[in-house]
Order: sequence, then structure tokens, then C-alpha cells
Amino acid sequence: MDIITKKQLNILIQLAEADKHFARVERDMIFKIAKERSFPEDQVHQLIRNPEPIESLGALSPDQKFEYLKSIIELVLVDQNVFESEIIFCKNIAIKLGFKKSIIDFFMQNLDRRDDPEFKSEALSQYI
Repeated sequence: MDIITKKQLNILIQLAEADKHFARVERDMIFKIAKERSFPEDQVHQLIRNPEPIESLGALSPDQKFEYLKSIIELVLVDQNVFESEIIFCKNIAIKLGFKKSIIDFFMQNLDRRDDPEFKSEALSQYI
């Protein structure tokens, strides 16, 4: 089993529930990521029923950390409703990833640049 993907999906599931409404588009996005990474669908269902505690994320590479952040921001935006509880959750994950919590504000202010390589470089250099 891919532990990196499992941890990421676990975080996304908990984020999806942070606003007390697990939207269909959020669920679809989580299952899409799982499918792209050949992560078993039954394991995703199990994580949804029983999310695991979010443990240390420090062992991830900078690229993996950035991808985790990017995916949580995309999940926040996918249902077109951004709740304060989701932003707080994202900032807590950013800290667990070793970033300054202000990186979430940086992401939100620069949504149109998310796929720009310079954006990634800037995020990794200024917010760690």
C-alpha cells in the first residue's frame, strides 16, 4: 500500500468534513486522486468511515509537501464554498508539513498561478 497516498487521502477526507458537509464534488475529487494513484477504492471507503489521526508529515520531500498543499487548496475550492473551518484546517496541515501557516493565504491570493513552476519555487523558498 502507498502510505504517501493514504496519508494524503486521509487529510483530504478530514478536510472535506471540516465544514460538516462532505460535498459530492469533494468525494469525487478524493476518489479521482485515489484512482489516478491506483489506491484501492475499498481503502478509501474505509478511511471515510474511520479517518486516521494525522501524524507527522515531516518525512515527505519538498515536492510531496507542495503537492499535499496544492491538493488541499483544490479540495477547499472544488465545491465553490470556502469556510473558515477549512482555512483553519489547511493552516494546521501547512504547519505539520513544515510551512508557515501564511502559505495558505499565499495560495488563496495566487490561485491563478498554482500550476506555474515559479509559484512552486516561490512558495518553497519563502514559506518554509
